[in-house]
Amino acid sequence: MTPLLKKVTLLLMCVALLGVPGMAEAKESQGNVQQTECIKPKEVKLQGDMRKLWIDHMIWTRGYLVSALAGLEDQEKVLARLLKNQVDIGNAIKPYYGEEAGKKLAELLTEHIVIAGKIIDAAKKGDQGTLDKLNKEWFRNADDIAKFLSSANPNWPEKDIKEMMYTHLKLLSENLQARLQKNWEADIAAFDKGVDHIIAMADVLTAGIIKQFPNQF
Repeated sequence: MTPLLKKVTLLLMCVALLGVPGMAEAKESQGNVQQTECIKPKEVKLQGDMRKLWIDHMIWTRGYLVSALAGLEDQEKVLARLLKNQVDIGNAIKPYYGEEAGKKLAELLTEHIVIAGKIIDAAKKGDQGTLDKLNKEWFRNADDIAKFLSSANPNWPEKDIKEMMYTHLKLLSENLQARLQKNWEADIAAFDKGVDHIIAMADVLTAGIIKQFPNQF
């Protein structure tokens, strides 16, 4: 890579990450001109990896939602891929928090998906009583995830993580209801909002890891 190309690449990294909380900081220089500290390549990679994992979470959750409601033959295969994603997310934090923490996060996220599958089934059957009960379990699981993450990293306040998880559940519920009602425009809108939200959540997790473990970047 030529020196000029290297400079351009680093500049593009900075521009791409300016909007990510905690990922780039402004510094005062002579003449009070604001300069932005460039992001390190390992930080960029972590952000990209984390975003992909959580976008996959949305893609395969939606895939399972579509398949389960329609009773498609690929339902079990899609579910298996979705469950693998939860393990992948758990594996992603192991370099920072260790084997047991990674397994614990995977378990909590797997429960999140198992409950979601039961919610889809209850909603499809119109079983409101079971649906109400499962929704309480779903939000309790979200509380557990928020508590676990906040205990691992002080840069992930429990209140903030809980709020993000609640929004995630709300958008998934909107997606489910839209498909049940065959409101395809609302279905697409809910999914789009869900993806935007999950990217923001992934960025919060990334920024927290970088802040907690600066020497690894």
